[in-house]
Amino acid sequence: MDRNTKYHALKVDTEKCFGCTHCMKSCPTEAIRIVDGIAVIDAGRCVDCGNCLRACPVDAIYVVHDGLSQIESYKYRVVLFPSVFIGQFAEVYSEGQIYEALLKLGFTHIFEVEQPVEWLMESIKESRDEVTDGPLISSFCPAIVRLIQCKYPSLVNNISHRKAPHDLAAHFAIQQLKAQGASETEIGIFYITPCSAKMAAVKQPVAEKKSIVTGIINMKDLYNRIMKLIPKHEHIDTTEFRKYLSKEGILWCLPRGETSWYRKKTMAIDGIHNVVKFLERLENNDVPQFDFLELKSCNQGCAGGILLTGNRFLTVERLQKRAARYPRANQITTAEWNKEDVKEKLISEKIEPRPVFVLDENRVRALDKIQKMNKILCQLPGIDCGGCGAPNCHALAEDIILGKARMSSCVFLQKKYVKEQKIKPEKAYQNLEKIWGEKRFDADCNKKGGRNEGF
Repeated sequence: MDRNTKYHALKVDTEKCFGCTHCMKSCPTEAIRIVDGIAVIDAGRCVDCGNCLRACPVDAIYVVHDGLSQIESYKYRVVLFPSVFIGQFAEVYSEGQIYEALLKLGFTHIFEVEQPVEWLMESIKESRDEVTDGPLISSFCPAIVRLIQCKYPSLVNNISHRKAPHDLAAHFAIQQLKAQGASETEIGIFYITPCSAKMAAVKQPVAEKKSIVTGIINMKDLYNRIMKLIPKHEHIDTTEFRKYLSKEGILWCLPRGETSWYRKKTMAIDGIHNVVKFLERLENNDVPQFDFLELKSCNQGCAGGILLTGNRFLTVERLQKRAARYPRANQITTAEWNKEDVKEKLISEKIEPRPVFVLDENRVRALDKIQKMNKILCQLPGIDCGGCGAPNCHALAEDIILGKARMSSCVFLQKKYVKEQKIKPEKAYQNLEKIWGEKRFDADCNKKGGRNEGF
């Protein structure tokens, strides 16, 4: 994919969207505006965190993913999934039953991505010296990596240059199959993703030219398929597929899953709005010194991913119980995988900043625009109602400076301008229609909103 074209897994269904502003107000990067009554996502600002999808009351925001039929193009069909996938299922279903259902779906090999995680964490610890100023920041959550790239570019050099567990697991699976005589062209690697950010990370990786993963599958979609196929009892021994999975690996994607491996001063934060508040303080040198930061976009880590079907707290409890009773994992031997070869595959390319929260690339002009924006803010009401189609008054002021909106976009200033006879009432109404659509203000008892939104 062209590096200049930003891929995003999140899309808006214009037939369902009615511009309720819930998504716009939940977006941590203010990437959404309402235009002609429909939510429009700014590709430059979107980090694929999925907050908009979670907030939408009518399922107007959806994710684009690869269909399951594509696996038939490969002789060896490897399915990769994080441990939270198992946590979706009630405890009456065993791992073996779930694995057996995956085989029924057509996969030939199954691999939980946290199996070689011990080698990954060892490599992350060794990379601490690569950061000379401030803490090392985990690169595990792609939404956080993109957030730092666009909103906190000064912290980009603190991000660990290590790939995610699914990349490492994919390399391991390919090497195992090649050792058995498989050709690399015959192998298809398919990752079951719990979130839209990982979809975007596979389709357009931040720190590598192309992902080793062949395709991505929606976890919610696969869960529903498995529930139709899951056997009442285990008929096949599938323990060989997970013999390297450790207790620590099972908990890796949950809060403190990474920091528990790190014995120095660490901090684990989950929930993207919590992360934003912390990064603001970190960028301003307003936090104590830490050696390692584990930052996850979703509440309760990957257990809160937008593509999971179950309650995140139940998922966490199930994974904790699973880890507590789990047997000791087998060690990956050097005969199975050369450790030096692994270290080389773990290292990602340099992550580049891509700041989008700038008014002008020229510093002098940018400062001038900031002053003008502050003057505009003095005239705006500061109510942050969203009636202008922007999430708040500050965002509207920024849009005005960038030529994307006008002062008359504010519904309160419109009333003032009409009273002062600066604009005609007809013109003020036309301005509202540009934002909210031509028929938005017609009486309609079936209109979505308020009590009809399904909460």
